[in-house]
Amino acid sequence: MTQAKPLSAWGATIDEVLERAHVVALPMRVPFRGVTTREALLFRGPVGWGEFAPFSDYSPEESAYWLSSGLEMAYQGPPKAMRDCVEVNGTIPAVIPEQVPEVMAHFDGCRTFKVKVAEKGHSLSDDVARVNAVREAMPSAIIRVDANRGWSVEQAFCAAKQLSPLDYMEQPCATVAELIELRQRLIRAGLFVRVAADEAIRRAEDPYEVARAQAADVAVVKAAPLGGPRKLLQIAEFMRARGLDITVASALDTGVGMNAGLAAVAALPKHTDDEDFDVPPAAAGLATQRLFVEDITAPRQIVDGQLAVEMLSPDPDRLSEFSVKDSRRDAWLQRLQEAWEFLER
Repeated sequence: MTQAKPLSAWGATIDEVLERAHVVALPMRVPFRGVTTREALLFRGPVGWGEFAPFSDYSPEESAYWLSSGLEMAYQGPPKAMRDCVEVNGTIPAVIPEQVPEVMAHFDGCRTFKVKVAEKGHSLSDDVARVNAVREAMPSAIIRVDANRGWSVEQAFCAAKQLSPLDYMEQPCATVAELIELRQRLIRAGLFVRVAADEAIRRAEDPYEVARAQAADVAVVKAAPLGGPRKLLQIAEFMRARGLDITVASALDTGVGMNAGLAAVAALPKHTDDEDFDVPPAAAGLATQRLFVEDITAPRQIVDGQLAVEMLSPDPDRLSEFSVKDSRRDAWLQRLQEAWEFLER
């Protein structure tokens, strides 16, 4: 991926960020891609709060993008907003079908739901049952499925046939070449299932390759792994100019980290269709606060399937309650310092 923004852009020093750092651990309602507790490092800057929360499998170089995003929000602030509320989708983890209605109830007014599939230990039959449970609870629901690179081309093709109709399949296969093959196979078979790219963008050496190779119909873009809301907007502009639709999503951010994603989708330029009608941004995957038992900020209220664009700060009592000390805190401070070194280059 292109280099993360250098530290000179922020005027920040590592000493002040470390001094202001808070490391928190937030319990999940249900396991989400194997995560039962979400840890994050938060810090306060001159204009707001930033978050540094790369997943454990992210290298220091990859983690530098997450740090750049946090510094942007804390030291520069969000880009200019074009809208004051955004539509969001609900997210259904890999739960049993009987739990689906309970999970859906947390997403008031949402019309679109993203369902996690291809989890280890789960079969395609399990995935079909989970998707069918969403349809039974809301027959009009727009459904996306997210495989997180979990299928081969053949498995993804079989899944598309059994799970249709779908808005799209998010990162069904691991590589750009596989996405191209799957997309072409779906078209030849007359299956109108769009292919969306996530990891093929945010974890790629070249995040633009997906668009150049015509490997996807939708780009799922996330502020923190891409280096911040302004970098997300730059990538989204490139993708949209090449015919891809854009979905802004969360990287399982806390309420503080969610500020960057909301700022990004709020700042997306207005888009018109062939008849010159305004097309609002696609339902964003930014309602993931509902996946936490408790969050570090006050709850963001979903009203008629939408979230207000508000930049929230941590609640002091929650910050104290969910702070971690000793070895876990030390580990996060070390990760921040390692990522910082890449921003200094």
